[in-house]
Amino acid sequence: MYSHISSTLKKLALTMPPPKGVFFKTGSGAYAEHDQFIGVNVPTIRKLAKDYYQIPMDDIRLLLHSKINEERLLALIILIHRYEQNQNVVYQFYMDNLSQVNNWNLVDASAHLIVGQHLYKKDKNPLLTLVSSSIMWERRVAIVATWYFIKMHEFEWTLKLAQNLLFDEHDLIHKAVGWMLREVGKKDVNPLKEFLAKHAQIMPRTMLRYAIEKFPEDERQYFLKLK
Repeated sequence: MYSHISSTLKKLALTMPPPKGVFFKTGSGAYAEHDQFIGVNVPTIRKLAKDYYQIPMDDIRLLLHSKINEERLLALIILIHRYEQNQNVVYQFYMDNLSQVNNWNLVDASAHLIVGQHLYKKDKNPLLTLVSSSIMWERRVAIVATWYFIKMHEFEWTLKLAQNLLFDEHDLIHKAVGWMLREVGKKDVNPLKEFLAKHAQIMPRTMLRYAIEKFPEDERQYFLKLK
C-alpha cells in the first residue's frame, strides 16, 4: 500500500503548478536541509488522507519515515483522522516517531490535534520534557500542542511554556511562541497583556511582534518601545 500511495503522490505532483514562493529553508545547514519536496499542495494531501485513513499502521510508519515532506504530512493527517478511533495508540505512535515530525508544517498541522488533544485532561508533564529538549522541533511541538488548550479557553500551559522559551535561540521557536501568545489574546487579551507587562522587555523581537500583531497601533508601539 505504501508504494501505491507514494506513486500516487508523485503522479499528482506532476499535475500541480510550481510553488509561488519559497516557504522552507532547504539550503546547506538550514533547518530543512534534510527535506525533499515534490510539490503536492495541502488540500490534495488532506483529500488523500480521507481516502487512505484506514491503511495499516506499518504503512503509516513508512510514510512518516519518508524523506519526502508531503508523505510525512500525509501520515500525520491520517493519524489525526485515526485519533478518535484509538487515542492511546495514535498518541504513543506519534511520540515514538517524534523524530520524523521535523519541519514546521508537520509540527503545526499535528501537535495540537494529537499531543494537545491527548493531554488536555491528563498529566501535562510530558510538555515540560519536550520544552526542555535539545531538539528544536520537540520544543515547537510542546508550545504548539497548547493551541488545543487555548481553543478550550485554558491558557496556563501556553503562558508557562512561553516563559520557559523566552531565551530560546531559534527563530522558529520565537515565531511559534509569539503565534500561540497571539492566539491567547484572541480568546482573552488580559492574560496576554499581563504576560507582556512582565516579559516584553526581554522577549525576542520576533516573538513580541507575533504576539502583538492584532493589537491597535498605539498599543503595538507601546510594547515595542519597551524593548
